[in-house]
Amino acid sequence: MANESERRRKPDGGPALEEARLRQQAIGVRLRHLFDEVVNEPVPDEFLDILRRADEKRGSGA
Repeated sequence: MANESERRRKPDGGPALEEARLRQQAIGVRLRHLFDEVVNEPVPDEFLDILRRADEKRGSGA
């Protein structure tokens, strides 16, 4: 009877490869969801003020 490590080394991929693919797919879905949430968050007013001041300094040649 084959042990667990022998089953994982099957050249056809077997259940271990399918499990790894499903795990990677689930991770990818979660990462895309998290990225979409971050991209859609509003920019804090304090950060926008910092950017405005930096643009003003650059425009004045300082």
